[in-house]
Amino acid sequence: MAQLPEGTVELVERALAEDLGAGDLTATATVAGDLEGAARIILKEPGAVYGLDVAREVFRQSGAAGFEALAEEGRELTAVPLEVARVTGPVRAILAGERTALNLLGHLSGITSMTVRFVSEVAGTGAFVLDTRKTTPGLRNLEKAAVAAGGGLNHRFGLYDGILIKENHIEAAGGIGPAIAACHEVHRGMPVEVEAETVEQVREAIGAGADRILLDNMDLHSLRDSVAERDGNPGKPIALEASGGITLANAREVAGTGVDFISVGSLTHSAPALDFSLLIQEP
Repeated sequence: MAQLPEGTVELVERALAEDLGAGDLTATATVAGDLEGAARIILKEPGAVYGLDVAREVFRQSGAAGFEALAEEGRELTAVPLEVARVTGPVRAILAGERTALNLLGHLSGITSMTVRFVSEVAGTGAFVLDTRKTTPGLRNLEKAAVAAGGGLNHRFGLYDGILIKENHIEAAGGIGPAIAACHEVHRGMPVEVEAETVEQVREAIGAGADRILLDNMDLHSLRDSVAERDGNPGKPIALEASGGITLANAREVAGTGVDFISVGSLTHSAPALDFSLLIQEP
């Protein structure tokens, strides 16, 4: 079992409390308290599973006795329906954890599945797929773990672990140059990334000593010109990251412009949940 992302245990506690409240009214009326049983978790559509260890933690906290994962996380599965896990223990405990486990498993597997598709789409271009901070509040660590399971790379986790100068910072600082200089001065030794919307801003960022440049909502022509601008300037290597409006339909074209990274907010904010069900077996 892999180590759970930080905060998962507490998140599961809150999620179960939200669903159970003072208790499961239906199960207490229809299921004998001493009834033991088993359940199968079924993947109902093709995709890449991620979150089985999270589901295990849900059922541990709900009081189920055992959990067996039957699928490799992050691997794309096409032969569906497919049993991906088994849960054993008191039937009331299994039912108490069912919806929370499936909600988390479906959401996280959807993110991993979309990431797998993006990574496959840009294979061979030399560009890497990145996530963003466009995550569900409280779920960021799990969502970013789901991206990593699908072969994507994690961008900064928050405002605390990386510098990214965006348009509002540029405005407040009085320009790209002053903003980059201020970050180098205050956070010595940390790489400084800055957002650029035009090739002229890319040129300014290079001259000001940026370590990485986010090319925001640029068309393909501007992306290629930005790559040429970077490649035509000797000195320290500068990474280029394309961002904004990147879909599965255009990801390969964007990656083919020569950028080093493509960042895709939809990995975490728009990935459709993968469909799972839980079926109690007859005692």
